This record gives sequence, C-alpha cells and structure tokens, in this order.
Amino acid sequence: MLESNDQQLAQRLQAGDEAALTEILTRYQKPVLNFVYRLLGNAADAEDVAQETFVRAYQHIRRYTPREKFSTWLFAIARHAALDKLRYRKRHPTESLDSAVAARTERGSPDSNVTANETAALIATAIAELPEDQRTAIILAEYHDQSYADIATVMGCSVKSVESRLYRAKHTLREKLRALLV
Repeated sequence: MLESNDQQLAQRLQAGDEAALTEILTRYQKPVLNFVYRLLGNAADAEDVAQETFVRAYQHIRRYTPREKFSTWLFAIARHAALDKLRYRKRHPTESLDSAVAARTERGSPDSNVTANETAALIATAIAELPEDQRTAIILAEYHDQSYADIATVMGCSVKSVESRLYRAKHTLREKLRALLV
C-alpha cells in the first residue's frame, strides 16, 4: 500500500503538485538522513547530503518511472550524493576536532567495561571502516530492511553481487567485533 502511495505522490509531483513534495519530505527525510549519516559518519555532512538528495530528486522527478519503487529510486540518489561527498572529502581532507578529541579520550580510558553506548559506537566505527560498497549494502539491509533486489537497484549491481558484499561485510564485522561476541 505504501509503495503505491509513493508512486502516486511521485506522479503528483511530476504533474506539478508541490504538496506532494512536502509529503515526500515528511515521509523520507529521516530515513534518508539516517542512511547518509551511516555512510558518511558526520552529522553536518549527512544533513547537507540529505538536502542535496531531495533537491536532486525534485530536479529529476521526470526520470522516475512508476515501475520501480520510489524509495529505491530515492535511496539510489542519496547513495550517489553521499559518494560525491566522500570523493570531495578525499580531494579536500580535513581533520575534525571531534575526532581528535575522541582519539585522545579513547587512549586515556582505563575502564574496560563496555556499555551499550560504547558497543554501539564500536559497531558504528567498524561499519564506517568497511569499503563503501560493503558499507552501503549492510546499511540498507540491516538498518533500512531493504530487499536484496532493492539494494542491487540502489547500488547498480546484481543480486549475487549484493549477497557477496553482505557476506564479506558480515565476515569483516565479525572479525573486527570478535571481542564483543565473546
């Protein structure tokens, strides 16, 4: 039901109904923001990329076809915008003050007990260190409950490739987080 409603919203937006854009923003702003945040690991960049995603979706709404899921089309745009941001970061490196403070705090922490927040932070860090293709696949599968077919569409690859990327990502995470699993 939600899928057909999304398609109707997209068709209304294609027809020039600005209220449809507001409904799309209301429905997808948080999921897109969460997705790009998990890809980028930086809240400010995630907000910029999420906004850019909706701008691009609006500019290219005529390219959307109802035979594909709207959410898949939107997440593909978000992924491409996040990849653009990652490429920009590589060309224009900076060091965040937050990461420098966090590095000093981690070194000085004698407490070996891991709390729920620390566990979540370790998992987030391990996911952030995955190669981009594995990170995207794991985020879409685990955090956004996307099907392998939808992930393949977002990533522009085959379902078998998604399965392989998820297998490698889970294997890598298992190795990195082995201490938490014991």
